[in-house]
Order: sequence, then structure tokens, then C-alpha cells
Amino acid sequence: MPFRSILLACLFGCALLAQPAVAAINASQLGASYDATQANVTFKVYSGRATHIEVFLYSTATGTAEKARYVLTLGSGGVWSTTVATSTLSGLGLGGTLYYGYRAWGPNWTYSTTWTKGSAVGFVADVDANGNRFNPNKLLADPYALELSHDPTTPTMNNGTIYASGALYRNIDSGTSGPKGIVLVADTQSTGTKPTRAFKDDIVYEAHVRGLTMNDTGISAAYRGTYKGAGLKAAYLAGLGVTAVEFLPVQETQNDTNELDPNSDVGDNYWGYMTLNYFAPDRRFAYDKTAGGPTKEFKAMVKSFHDVGIKVLIDVVYNHTGEGGAWSPTDTTTYNVMGMRGLDNPTYYSLTTDKQNSWDNTGVGGNYNTHNPIAQNLIVDSLAYWRNTLGVDGYRFDLASVLGNTCEHGCYNFDKMDAANALNRIVAELPPRPAAGGTGTDLIAEPWAIGGNSYQVGGFPSGWSEWNGMYRDTVRSMQNKLGSTVVTPGQMASRFAGSSDLYGDDGRKPWNSVNFMTAHDGFTLKDLYSCNSKNNGQAWPFGPSDGGDDNNNSWDQGSIAADQRKAARNGMALMLVSAGVPMVVGGDEALRSLNCNNNPYNLDSSANWLGWTWNTDQTNFQAFSKGLIAFRKAHPALRPVGFYSSVDNNGNGMEQLRWFKPDGNVADTTYFNDSNSHALAWRIDGSELGDAASAIYIANNAWSAQVNFTLPWPGTGKSWYRVTDTCTWAEGAGQVRAPGAEDAVGGEFASYGLCGRGTLVLIAK
Repeated sequence: MPFRSILLACLFGCALLAQPAVAAINASQLGASYDATQANVTFKVYSGRATHIEVFLYSTATGTAEKARYVLTLGSGGVWSTTVATSTLSGLGLGGTLYYGYRAWGPNWTYSTTWTKGSAVGFVADVDANGNRFNPNKLLADPYALELSHDPTTPTMNNGTIYASGALYRNIDSGTSGPKGIVLVADTQSTGTKPTRAFKDDIVYEAHVRGLTMNDTGISAAYRGTYKGAGLKAAYLAGLGVTAVEFLPVQETQNDTNELDPNSDVGDNYWGYMTLNYFAPDRRFAYDKTAGGPTKEFKAMVKSFHDVGIKVLIDVVYNHTGEGGAWSPTDTTTYNVMGMRGLDNPTYYSLTTDKQNSWDNTGVGGNYNTHNPIAQNLIVDSLAYWRNTLGVDGYRFDLASVLGNTCEHGCYNFDKMDAANALNRIVAELPPRPAAGGTGTDLIAEPWAIGGNSYQVGGFPSGWSEWNGMYRDTVRSMQNKLGSTVVTPGQMASRFAGSSDLYGDDGRKPWNSVNFMTAHDGFTLKDLYSCNSKNNGQAWPFGPSDGGDDNNNSWDQGSIAADQRKAARNGMALMLVSAGVPMVVGGDEALRSLNCNNNPYNLDSSANWLGWTWNTDQTNFQAFSKGLIAFRKAHPALRPVGFYSSVDNNGNGMEQLRWFKPDGNVADTTYFNDSNSHALAWRIDGSELGDAASAIYIANNAWSAQVNFTLPWPGTGKSWYRVTDTCTWAEGAGQVRAPGAEDAVGGEFASYGLCGRGTLVLIAK
């Protein structure tokens, strides 16, 4: 019996097998699809607890009643299905775009032939003792729909109560206004040739599809903010040196009502972390919003990036969904019933022990039930669809610790060793890209959630890379908290060299560390060094926003603008010379600012969209970023496939990296552990790492005053040449020297005076 079939049979807590699943993707062929000749359309949906399911078919997305309804038949493994001839549908006025949704009955709302839309016939309870929340008055979007017609609320329909259960709302019918699945005709549109580059060689650029181009006057107004517009930025990103673009969520989410009232915009959903459907590209980001348009346009965008060698990664949210949680912390009855909750609530969501409420490690409404085999199927099936059909190359998983959960209801426990958790299943069914590159999927975790043992930086299983939050926190503290936070040279060395303390104990490598100074969540790079604290209560377009971390390890550099620019150069430089994979946030390459707002999740505004008109300082910083990216790409010694090696106590072995004190002596354990020391240098032996440069020397001075560094041996017959330092001389254009134009510095024992809070990069020639 195929393993996935066994999983389908495990509906009510049977013992999970002790090995990961390997099976056909979407083996049950869930969703709605035409056959090869388009003579028939088949609807398949999962529910292990329903007693009756019907599919309702519509000729329009909103405003009209259904044209037809068909009863589904329960087959094996909890899969309900029906097949209808397209000729029959045409005769019913359903010959064009076919819209559909489900209505489901179960133990808490029994089926009766006398039920009519908007009635209470058959009602028993909004939620029963087993956690069921069936309500036939709520049209349910297919979890496997390939596109959704629209968001639950729109500018013309903003009454969200139609989707709610509870005494006040349970009898409101949502069919006329609710989002519907769209049956798509399969196409063979190309997404181009996928890059096979090793992840260790990537430069990741995090961006928002809409925000990337909304302010770009170089793009036709009609294309700004769309997949098509984003594809038109491929040439810019390739010129910057980016090799992978990581888009914030592009799966369908509630955002059609963004911007309607800027003065009360806290409720808007700009970032997109409230997913309504895991297969459908967000329609709002499409220039072509007709049926099938978003899918085709997304694929065309992917091809635009692939054609210039850039991978496309997408941010995915499998820890919670846009159905949300309880409307009130004390009310167990009023929940949104829009899709999975109305089909099989205990299967798709983690519940409290009594199954009356949501279990929440996300802070936004409750956990997706990532340990349930059926819920895992949906995760893997959707990931495979975006990879195989829509062409994406990898994923960043939001609050990914929830995917390591080892239990379903009334509990949460992260355990990377559990072969049956979602993390290990994803690795088994979507094999990661090999270390040397090739065919595979890049898998990146945000390795934390809320509560329990969910903070797991360095704690994910083999096959996973992670956002290295410790890299961010350590480097920020070193730069901005001198004297108030203890950061030792040894801690800095660990982060610069790839964090072997986090990733070396389980066979993972430096490139499993995604190094970042900033992310969409928090300050921009400029604001990190320009703001002492968050300021989220501003007027539109820089606010208002709520939430946001109070502990940012930020500092305004004494309000000295030149020092703020220097600090930003320092942060960018350190990230780009560290072992691991650097992630640059869109706009940081040109000193984008949000006026100290560190939680702009809701701001679908001109201030939050990237700016493409730069002043002189921004233009210079963009050139600095571009130059350092090029330097990194030119030197494989900065992108090691394994952790740097060094000689043993007897002088044996290859020495790929050696640490130095400013006086030129080798840094020992005593120095590494000295919390009163704040300067560190290191020499990378390029000849041991396949690098054309025989050696690279990097020095970092975290003191506020200048420190003189005595330079080590550059190699026989060679001298040291400056690529850049981040100090005052780097103000203006040409801060990063092009190959052949580096500045001669001197040989072994030469002294270099490095300014306070500066970083120096030399190569041996």
C-alpha cells in the first residue's frame, strides 16, 4: 500500500509510521480539473468527517445565484467527488469561465433535504465536542483551487460577517458574495530554464511584488505593482548582482480592500501573511485579472528572472491561514467558516484539548495542523505545484517551527528528529538542492514562532537552511550596543565564519546560514543606524502601524549623518564577506528609509513601496552595495561549501582561515573570550579554496576610535591591496575598487589605521 494511501487512511489518530512519506504528488487528484478533451470536469475534495457535500456552480464570481449544484460521492480515503459533462454545463448557462464552491454538512449540522440557503434546518451546534464546524450556509473555497475569483471582502462588499458562525451570523448565506474557485484549462506555458546554481553562491534579494514597482516611473503605469512589472526589474536585479529574488507571499490573501481608508489603515494586509489559498497566485498582483490571467502572468514573470539567471523564491505561510481564529478570546462559537474549517476543522487546524478553540503559536489566530498527514498532503502538493507548474526554485517558510510540531491538538512540541513532522516530509518529497548545485529545491526556514520550544535557530533538520537570527542580533549588538551589550571576538568570529556552532553539529554547512542584517519585518538598513527606537504611530504614508519589536539593537550614531552612512556600509560589508548566504532587503542597497517604522505590515503606501529616484548619497550607497556584491561573487573563498579548516595543535592540516588581533598576532582562546576586546581580523587563504586571489584579509574595528592593524603575510612576492574600507574616504563614488584598480597598502607587518566602527577588505596581489 503506498505510504500516502496509508496516511489517507489515518484519519482519527492511528499510529504514524516511523519513516517519512515518499509518494506521488496529489495522488488523489484533489481540486477541479477538465479531462484531456475538456469533455468533462471532475471535482474532488477531502473531508474525513463530512456526511454530505455538494458543489455549487456559478457563471459569475459575484452577484448571481448558482446555476447548478451536484452531490458529491464519498470514495476511499475521505475523498468526495463528482464528474459533470461540459455539454451539460453549457446547457445550463455555464459554458464560459466556471466558478465553484462547496457546501458541507456533518455531525454538528446534519443534512436535510428541506434545508434552504440561509436557514437553520439541521443545525445542532456551531462546534461540537469533536471540533467540527460544518455550516452549509457558508460557501467553501476549495483548498486545491488553482485560482480564486476574488477576496472575501472587496471595495463593493466589505461585510465580513457573512462568513462567520455563531448565533448572530450562522444563518447568513455567503454564496452570492463569497470567493469561488476557478476551473482552469491546463497550459504548457514555459517558465524558462531553472538555474541550478548552488545555494552557497546565491545573493538573495527580498522584495514585495507590488512594492517593487509601484513607484517606478520607468515602467508603464498599468504594469506597476504586478507580476508583469516585477519581471521588468529582472535586468536591474541582475545588474546589481542578485542571483535569487525572494518574494513576500504571493499566494492568494485578503488585500483587495487595502488603501480604502489610509487614516485607519492598521487593518490592511500589505505583506500578505494571511493565506486564503495555497495554490492560487494572488489576483491583485496581476495586470491580467481574467480567469487564468494571474497564473499565466506569474509564469511569465518567473521566465523573465530565469532568462537572466535569477532564481525565484517565494515566502510561504503554512503555519496559519487567512480563516483566522476566534473573533473573541472567550467565544468558542464565532469563527470564520470560509474553506478548510468548514470541510474538516480538526484535520486542517490544531485545536485546544477540548477541540473548542484554536491552538496558537503564531499570534494571528491559530496553528495550521502541520502534523496531520492530510494537512501535510496539502502543504507538499501546493509546494510541488508552485515548483513544477509555476516554476519557482525554492521557498522561505514563515514561522517554520510550527512545521516541526509533533502533535495535533492540545499541545505543541518541536522535534526535528520526528520523521513524521512536516519538515522532514517536505525534505523527503521535495529533495533539497545538492551542495554543489544541480536540480533540487532551496528550503529556507524562519526558525522561530511564539511560545513553547519554538525558537530553533540552528535547530532544524538536515536539508534546511535558516534565517540566522543570531547573526543579525550579534552583528547589530557589536555595531550599536558597544558598552551596554557583551559581544566577544569569539562570538563575532563564529558568525563571520558561517556559524559552525549552529549548523556544524548535524552535518549542515555554512550556506545553511542565511545571514541578514534586516528583513521585511523590522527596520530598514538605513533606519537601523538612524533610529534609536521605533516610531510606528506616524500619519499616512509612514504609518500608523501597530506592534513591532521594542528591542531592535539600533542606534542613530549620535544623529551624525556621515556616521549613519558609515554604519550602513559597515553592516552591508560584513554581511557580504561572511560565510553563509547573504540576504539583502529590497531598497536597502540604496538606503531606503521608513522614518523609523519597524512594522509596516499594513502600509500599502507610496512610502512602503521601493523608491527609484535616489539622491547622491543613495546613488553612492547603491554603487557600494553593487561593488561588494560583485567582489563576493568573484571570490569563492567567501562562499565556502564547508566550514573553514585550520591547522591542528601539531601544525597539521590545511589552514583556510586564521584569526588575528590588531597587533598582528594570532588570536587565541583568551582573546576570543575577552569581552573587553572589540577588534578582529581574519585572513582567508584563497589558494586553498579555488580562489584567484591567493589571500583575502578582512579587519573589523568595533571601537569608537581608530585602531591600527598590523597586516599578516600576503603570500610570497605579493602585497596587500585595498578593495574598500567603510570609513570616511569611502564617501562618494567608487567606494569599492574594481579589479585592477585596488589601492596598494603594503606587505607583511605594514600598518593600516582603521577608523572607529569600520571594516577593511584587502586582497593579496
